[in-house]
Amino acid sequence: MISDLLNFWKQDSDTSPNISAWKTTPPRPSQTLPLPDLIPVSLREALSSLGINSLYAHQHSAWTHAQQNKNIILSTSTASGKTLAYNLPVLSSIINNNQTRALYLFPTKALAQDQLSNLQNLIPETWNLKLAIYDGDTPQSQRQTIRKTANIVLSNPDMLHTGILPHHANWNEFFTNLKFIVIDEAHTYRGVFGSHVANVIRRLKRVAKFYGANPQFILASATIGNPKELAEKLIEEPVELIDNDGSSKGERHFIIYNPPVTDESLGLRKSAILESVRLATNLLRHDIQSVVFARTRRTVEIILTYLQGSRESEIGNGKTIPDSRLPNSISPIRGYRSGYLPTQRREIEQGLRDGSVKTVVATTALELGIDIGGLGAAILVGYPGTIASARQQAGRAGRGDDPAVSILVASPNPLDQFLAHHPEYFFGRSPEQALVNPNHLLILLEHLRCAMFELPFQTQESFGSLSWELIEEYLQFLVSNQESHLSNEKYYWMKDQYPAANISLRSASPQSFVLTSTDLDGKPITIGTVDGESAHWMIHPGAIYMHEAQQYFVQELNLENHNAQLVPVGLDYYTEAQQQSEIQVLSDLTPSPSPERRGGQVGYGEIQVTTQVVGFRKIRWFTNENLDQEPLDLPPSELQTTGYWLTLSEQTLNHLRESGVWTNDPNDYGPNWQKIRETVRTRDQFTCQVCGAKEINRQHDVHHKTPFRAFTSVEEANRLENLTTLCHSCHHKVEQNVRMRSGLAGLGFVLGNLAPLFLMCDNRDLGTHTDPAGTVNGLPSIVLYDLVPAGIGFSQKLFEIHDELIARAYELVTQCECKDGCPSCVGPGGENGGGGKNETIEILKQLMML
Repeated sequence: MISDLLNFWKQDSDTSPNISAWKTTPPRPSQTLPLPDLIPVSLREALSSLGINSLYAHQHSAWTHAQQNKNIILSTSTASGKTLAYNLPVLSSIINNNQTRALYLFPTKALAQDQLSNLQNLIPETWNLKLAIYDGDTPQSQRQTIRKTANIVLSNPDMLHTGILPHHANWNEFFTNLKFIVIDEAHTYRGVFGSHVANVIRRLKRVAKFYGANPQFILASATIGNPKELAEKLIEEPVELIDNDGSSKGERHFIIYNPPVTDESLGLRKSAILESVRLATNLLRHDIQSVVFARTRRTVEIILTYLQGSRESEIGNGKTIPDSRLPNSISPIRGYRSGYLPTQRREIEQGLRDGSVKTVVATTALELGIDIGGLGAAILVGYPGTIASARQQAGRAGRGDDPAVSILVASPNPLDQFLAHHPEYFFGRSPEQALVNPNHLLILLEHLRCAMFELPFQTQESFGSLSWELIEEYLQFLVSNQESHLSNEKYYWMKDQYPAANISLRSASPQSFVLTSTDLDGKPITIGTVDGESAHWMIHPGAIYMHEAQQYFVQELNLENHNAQLVPVGLDYYTEAQQQSEIQVLSDLTPSPSPERRGGQVGYGEIQVTTQVVGFRKIRWFTNENLDQEPLDLPPSELQTTGYWLTLSEQTLNHLRESGVWTNDPNDYGPNWQKIRETVRTRDQFTCQVCGAKEINRQHDVHHKTPFRAFTSVEEANRLENLTTLCHSCHHKVEQNVRMRSGLAGLGFVLGNLAPLFLMCDNRDLGTHTDPAGTVNGLPSIVLYDLVPAGIGFSQKLFEIHDELIARAYELVTQCECKDGCPSCVGPGGENGGGGKNETIEILKQLMML
């Protein structure tokens, strides 16, 4: 029973002291209305057979507005019956007119499969109504029949973009009779993906109009801050918002759990992953079916390995070691993430529904509305990035009137710690707004190419809400680029290939890498896939790749053929890639004249980011000990995007220098340094004093045992007994240990982790670059940039909220209980080094003029 476990946690000395907030929402009765009279008798009977004899208030409102031919968006809680709300008007229309067609769009193939099953359960076999999924997995032999006969086609934006609209002539009958377009999980269509999808819908409406159709839109969304605005931006028509949620809810508990501090001086806390594993084990022992949400695919596999190991030994004593067994398909503990094969996912979903799977560890892939039955608990390993996403994940627990609990386990991340110390900010804040920009220059131009391929553009024709005057500029550019031809007041596509094939809606690398290995009999098998953008850091040579808690050693990464060869292993470590980035400002888009800022200059513009995976670390399980570090020689990748930057003024630098809190200036080792350096290397026989490596192609480094900055005089620092010879690799390891984190690096750390709170984005959507030498105007600078080509507007938004961002950063750092920097504020120094907390505070004071 959940109540027994909740009482245990309240009294447990390992749990109770670390609960920073516990919010209980009482049960809520349903608000229902009778079935509307206009629902056809056959549909009313089908509903009655499923025990549905009334509608929730929001379902009734959706029916009423749909009957008035209004576009609607449903924005209600998870498991509130939105699916039935949009199915009723569609099915009623088809029953009254069997020629009616409807297009259902879902963000994932899995969700389309799930919703097809729901529809089939609702529709009796006696009805002459045809349903079909049309996506990349649909057999060629079935496609023509689907196009000709299906009343409801379930698909996704990617297939609509590449497989339906470019070939609309084959869909003549479907588009002619298209009456409804249903867009489920509309809140996922934000950022780059949403901006692409908005343009796909422009193309869809244009093709439908060509066939004489004017379809009605029904959208469904999780709770976000601007559902009506998002819907109207996606479809560019008036939309009625329906948010009068009439569904019943059981008692809900939401706990914010902050792992205990293990080192007060360094501000180090117990691992959020291990604490989540402990709490999940409690749930498992109390026979409570649960989902554990992790933020990355790697974290899913780490937690899965720990949990499966916990079945054989205790987690808390640190004795569990990942074993080398192959994945156990009948295990009650399973993983669920991208990269798993479709058959694996369907098997896990079924296991959740029938109860054979007790605990599932998942990424946001399970956040969407796939029917997995009623779970008793959800654990969020770290704040998922947005209030909306946190509520969506928490909503996976307690689908129905039963009580449920959700636990947010705070990581050391500054944003997590900010929310753990300010739970009222989490509970009181309204969900974020979903931002889309369909008129983004590059995205719009790509879809104009696609639209022109589908149908020639006539002069004076608009595209969505865009006027002909603006469209004409783009079309003339395509003419000058020899992609289009103007004839008889029509613009025709001129190239051989169809453009949609080369445009990815999700701004990810269009070609994935296939992962292959061998089974126990030595036969080749396909393990899964990795998207192209992640390949360099996930499956580089020497990486440990994990899949359903099985470790695989990457033997070879073939960049040309897009595949990787893996070998199953059982090792006591996992790997973590290391990356280096360089930034070049291409153009400054800061409004002129630039507003006066305290302590420095703020701006935004177009930048180029060059990133390279240069090596990887081997990290021991549980202890997180850094076992080794190896270099890699992989080609760099380039990203042209937009960035927001902050540069410190000379006046601020001089003040910080005079105050003794600026450590970013290069060290001056004195006039005799080269001679001293030669003496030390000779004394040590040109041999690394750690690993014994001899000098070969490059000179070894000379290292200060006690950091140079810790001395008041050059002579004291450069005493021979304080100097030793190290090879480059060993020198890097030692420097990490005694690193002196600067205030500038600390400020970059806190800004990069706090910024997502003000944007509806994940912190993985933003890159952070700190450069004491001066990326911008030759002055020390911090750059936060969009991690998508051409940017999506985050940088401009950060520029606009700069003052609030700095104020919040100051509040977070000054209120942190650590002495000299920790993962929860400015980041830690090395194990034996110094953090930059005081320096960061002084910089923030200058920026705020305190």
